[in-house]
Order: sequence, then structure tokens, then C-alpha cells
Amino acid sequence: MNLRPLTPGSNPAPRTAWRLPTADALRGHRALWWSVGPGGELAVLLVQRRFLRRSRYVKGWVGWSPEPPFTGELVIVTGQLEHRVLVKDIRIRPSHLALLPDSRFLLVNGRTRRKEPDGPWAANAVVFSPTGTPEAEFCVGDDIAAVVTDAHGGIWTAYGDEGIYSGHPESGEGLAGWDAQGRSAWVPPGSPPDHPLQGCTAATEGDRVWLVWYSGGTKAGTYLTRITPSTGDVTHYRSPLPRPDGFAVHGHRAVFTRRDHNRRSVTLTRAELDGTTWTASSHHRLRLPGRVVLHCGQGREGSLWLRAGNAWLRIDA
Repeated sequence: MNLRPLTPGSNPAPRTAWRLPTADALRGHRALWWSVGPGGELAVLLVQRRFLRRSRYVKGWVGWSPEPPFTGELVIVTGQLEHRVLVKDIRIRPSHLALLPDSRFLLVNGRTRRKEPDGPWAANAVVFSPTGTPEAEFCVGDDIAAVVTDAHGGIWTAYGDEGIYSGHPESGEGLAGWDAQGRSAWVPPGSPPDHPLQGCTAATEGDRVWLVWYSGGTKAGTYLTRITPSTGDVTHYRSPLPRPDGFAVHGHRAVFTRRDHNRRSVTLTRAELDGTTWTASSHHRLRLPGRVVLHCGQGREGSLWLRAGNAWLRIDA
């Protein structure tokens, strides 16, 4: 791994948190959906090659698609410890994985549809018990670009343009919050700086949730929306980096990454908050141990988790 500075500034090297073990790869396991919990635990769902087909046009791990029902193995990594859960009979095609309190977890299909014209929207999220048994299913909107959960089990989503214009009420707002039973718990209050067009990524910082999105309207640009669920406070900031794939924040410091798609590099940007404005303080080109594709970054408590191939790195804000 090496750094080539584009502008001066200190830039501590990322730490490798976990790699897919060689033994799993030799057994035909593919590391697919992943997430980080509020406590910094990494979760990765492995699926055997025999359950998968590969797109000819989509590069990287996101090009592998399961044929339901299928079986997966959830690996939860906490420090140097691994815990594995066999998950049988998965009946959706996941796009996102998220962790919930009490060792439960959530699988989400990024798309949904109406069961019939003007009827209810089909469920696209399934909650699993700590032993891998389905407990509940519900709908959390259409065309989900990013999902993050908070320490209390709240589910936070940002949507793509097809979901925003699909007719789903919460998706149409561009950003949404849900409780662990799939009930709508938050929609953007008042008037954001512009109407969201596409979600980018998400992060948490203490009791705050950050959703990153961009617009294409009269105030086109990328925005960072900070939500404090306990008080309802919402603040919008302009992002110093357009359309980042990863974002983490710690107080007045933040770190962003933007991928060179399907290459072994990202642009890493550090920024500082001065009053109401985030200003970039440095940019670096970061060489990585694997190729970087969609859904490569998630911010948790001041650390940006970055996936590069079958390796997961941590970058502190």
C-alpha cells in the first residue's frame, strides 16, 4: 500500500481489519454483502459459488447474484475474534446487510414493487435472529442506495433516482428513517437545500446519523445531512468532495473517499468544519490491496471502513 500526495498534509496509513481467509476462498465462498455495526464489529455474508451466477457486465463482488432460496454464512469480526452463523433458506436477493441490536441482522433488497396497481409495496427487508432465523419482513422503500443502522436499532436509508420517482412515499423524499419493525420513523423536515437525486453513502457518530446525497436542481451539489434522532435536529452541509463513496466524521474532522471504479485506488480527502462550512484540507491518491467497486465505504464512530477486493481497511477521521 502506498500514498502519493496530491497536496501536502498528514495522512496516516489505513489499517487492515480483515481479509477473506484463504480457506474460505478455496471452499468456493464469495464474500458479498457487508456492514459495520455501531460497536465497530464487521459483518460479511459469504455465499457458496454454486448458489451464484455472475454478470458479464458488472465488475467486482457486486456482479455476483444469488438464486433464492440460498444458504449463506454470516461472519462477524470483532477485533481478532470471529463468530459465524449459518443462514439457511434466504428468499430475497440482498443488496445491503446491516446489524441490529441483540445480535440480530437485516438483509435488504434494494428494489421493491407494488403487488398490484395501487396496492401495498412488497416487502424487501428481512430481520434475522442471532441464530439466522427470519423474524420479520417489511418494506423500506425502493431503489435503496445506502443503508445504515444506529445503536438503538433505527434504520436509515438514502435512495436513488428511480426510487425517488417510483411513487413510494418515503423513497420520494430521498432520505428516510425506520424503526426495527419497518415503521416510518423520520422524513426530512422543512425544506432541504435541494431535492435529493441520488444517495451516496452513510455514517454514524455517537447518537447522530449522517446521510450523504447529491441533487441536480437549482442548488446542484453534494450534501451531508446530519440527523440527531433523539432531538429531531437536522443540519445540512455542502460536501467538500462531490459524490463520495465513503465518509466518516469525528467532531470537526471528516474523511472522504471516492473510488476509481474497478481499480486499486481511491482519492482520499480530509476536511475540517469551520462553523458551518466543511473545507478540504488535503487530497491523496491511495493505492489499495484490491479493486474498489460500488458499496465500498461506510463510516462508524470516526472510522471509515473501506472494502478493496476481499480486504477491509479502516481509516480514521
